[in-house]
Amino acid sequence: MAKKKQAKPDSMESVESALTRTELFLENNQKLIVRIVAVVLAIVAIFIGVKKFYLAPLEEEAQAQMFVAEQYFEIDSFSLALYGDGNYSGFLDIIDEYGITRSANLSRYYAGISLLKLGQFADALEYLEKFKSYDKMVAPIATGAIGDALVELDEIEEAAGHYLEAAKMSDNQFTTPLYLMKAGQVYEKLEEYEKAAELYEQIDKEYPAFSRQRNIEKYIARTKLLGGL
Repeated sequence: MAKKKQAKPDSMESVESALTRTELFLENNQKLIVRIVAVVLAIVAIFIGVKKFYLAPLEEEAQAQMFVAEQYFEIDSFSLALYGDGNYSGFLDIIDEYGITRSANLSRYYAGISLLKLGQFADALEYLEKFKSYDKMVAPIATGAIGDALVELDEIEEAAGHYLEAAKMSDNQFTTPLYLMKAGQVYEKLEEYEKAAELYEQIDKEYPAFSRQRNIEKYIARTKLLGGL
């Protein structure tokens, strides 16, 4: 007696059907697929070429220019840092000439701080808001500096938000209590004494060294008295 041919499981038939459809698609669209792959490879090659032969030398040139501007910044010669000394570019020229480089991005931070020190608060705000960083120290300081500029421009409610954001960006013993305190001082100006007291108490509890240095207990007592807390 001849053996009955064993039926294929449904799952096997589904797999074979899918493979057949894939083979047909590849066969019918072979030219299109080759073109897509060629375009992708061309884009990758262009990206690598631009990065190696254009961006890398541009970045190196920008860093060389920025080195001198940074030296002026370190000695508080903010005008020379911003506008250059005739031989080397300042931060503003670096931003204009090397805008797509990391050096130009960092120059926005330096320019913002320099303009803030020179009392040009609206201009400082413009550059600081364009600066992008994920550094655990620089990013909070830049955000806090936006708060400083907003305070000077009498936009203190918005400033409080930036100080709180700066405090949350990186939990450390320097920037976190500093910007919590600045936010507390803004809330005092807004006569929101309960919020201010809460921030001062947070500093006292979580950052005792900063608290002792700044005599935070005095601020807590004052805000509680003023707020009737």
